[in-house]
Amino acid sequence: MTLAIFDLDGTLLSGDSDYAWGEFLVEKGLVDTQAYKEANDRFFEQYQSGTLDIYEYMAFSLAPLTLFNNEELIKLHNTFMAEKVAPMMQDKAKALLKHHKDQGHFLLMITATNQFVTGPIADALGMDHIIAPIPEIINNRYTGKTVGVPSFQEGKVTRLNDWLAETGYSMEGSYFYSDSRNDLPLLELVTHPVAVDADPTLTEIAKERDWPHISLRN
Repeated sequence: MTLAIFDLDGTLLSGDSDYAWGEFLVEKGLVDTQAYKEANDRFFEQYQSGTLDIYEYMAFSLAPLTLFNNEELIKLHNTFMAEKVAPMMQDKAKALLKHHKDQGHFLLMITATNQFVTGPIADALGMDHIIAPIPEIINNRYTGKTVGVPSFQEGKVTRLNDWLAETGYSMEGSYFYSDSRNDLPLLELVTHPVAVDADPTLTEIAKERDWPHISLRN
């Protein structure tokens, strides 16, 4: 079965779910408003410039999960989906996913945003599987730590290779759609790399290598 692999933030979504989750926490007064906003902005700028320390960021982004129990987190995430994620959903992205599904392709999301935030989004988009940074849970509570390798930059390739070894899927004929320079290692691995509303660096690389560059913006 052919793999159709998708980045999430800035690709299938018109914005960044990780950054939006941080905004959501600030707007609801659930974190130290000014300090958290400043840190969230700083990490987002580092992500865009390709200089993000993923482990430092994961510690920051997972810390708020330790403040709530699972029932509280589910309620918060439901509100987050309605207020922040739904407006970022794109009709063209849904049509692209349907196009691949109709061909019998396996829809695989690989994202650098943690699985608490992105798991429900993957479900809403009808993905067959998601690979995302895994937050540690002990005694039914989030610890603020990450399990294993975060799926960011080369980590996306590492996590994908682990999944391929476990499942037996092949990269033959594979697609990968992404907006970000951070995803170059995986774009170089697939049969059909596709830039989507790409950042300036990836736009230039796509031109040089004659990769398709599409837009999913509504």
